[in-house]
Amino acid sequence: MLFSIALIFIVGMLSGWLCKKIHLPSLLGMLLTGIILGPYVLNLLDTSILNISSELRRIALIIILTRAGLSLNMKDLIKVGRPAILMCFVPACLEIAGMILLAPYILDISILDAAILGTVIAAVSPAVIVPKMIKLMDEGYGNNKGIPQMILAGASVDDVFVIVMFSAFTGLAQGNAISFTSFIKIPVSILIGVLAGAAVGYLLNLYFKKIHMRDTVKVIVILSIAFILVTAEDRFSSIIPFAALIAVMFTGIMLQFKRPVVADRLSLKFNKLWVAAETVLFVLVGATVNISYAKTAGIKAIILIFGVLIFRMAGVFICLIKTNLSANEKLFCMIAYTPKATVQAAIGGIPLAMGLSCGNIVLTVAVMAIIITAPLGAFAIEACFRRLLSK
Repeated sequence: MLFSIALIFIVGMLSGWLCKKIHLPSLLGMLLTGIILGPYVLNLLDTSILNISSELRRIALIIILTRAGLSLNMKDLIKVGRPAILMCFVPACLEIAGMILLAPYILDISILDAAILGTVIAAVSPAVIVPKMIKLMDEGYGNNKGIPQMILAGASVDDVFVIVMFSAFTGLAQGNAISFTSFIKIPVSILIGVLAGAAVGYLLNLYFKKIHMRDTVKVIVILSIAFILVTAEDRFSSIIPFAALIAVMFTGIMLQFKRPVVADRLSLKFNKLWVAAETVLFVLVGATVNISYAKTAGIKAIILIFGVLIFRMAGVFICLIKTNLSANEKLFCMIAYTPKATVQAAIGGIPLAMGLSCGNIVLTVAVMAIIITAPLGAFAIEACFRRLLSK
């Protein structure tokens, strides 16, 4: 395992650096490192680390979402208002609808299979978007209209919505009826996540105020509580619907609201952690990519992916109608909401494991979506934010 960890960091960071040198997003190099080192090409990564890959990727997500929360000002988030709420579900709904319309004709699959495929592909990637939006907030681009804050909030909730929809459609494919309660779980889990995160952040604020400790210790405390929240979701989600990752982010938001000076210092600490976490996340996402599936997908899968992205971008545009955003700013939001990676890597293989007839095609298109949209979306955000947003 130690040799595998060394390979992940050394080769992943080197390839990321090389990509930056030729003006490509560093995550592209990390994804390629994972694909090459992973079990489907050179098979140099120890199975013990691949077995805990999903947990390690989740830790990386916790780190970046906590960092996002610590950087988000509650007033900026409230100022965004209606568009941020709409961004949580409208683009995903339109993308799923686009998949239901296009996939039966392009891939010759049933409407239900297309719906399952749509729920896998529709999730946006917080692992790609969150660090980019934090960078924008740090550099002051789009802050005057709350653009990074709106995209951050929407991307975090978007995944919860899509995963619940995925569970509903795969249940239907297995012969289960879609219950009304499964859809009620979406807003309930989001609300409980927000309230739990805000409560934890408030209690941490009181704790840090009374007990003096180093910022490094505070980071360890926050991470430990975040791990407990995520474990609680795994254990009790069947009893109480609970969006743990949203709770993690709102813990940071509450700390920023109550103690902004401390939150800013902690944000810098988490930023340093993200250097390592980013490498682990994207190399291990790359390691899940079976390149042979990507080869079999062909041009049809590529056309389908770009086709449903148009539906997603149209959904973002609808969310921004009657806002004070300029045409350039709306275009940036549409571009920024396209990358996919972590959710597709996490759930893309589930229909195949369930024995569903659409399993292979879902996994194939999910792999293609990661390969195409993660680097392309990250590159597009990096290339255009200075031109499209005001500083």
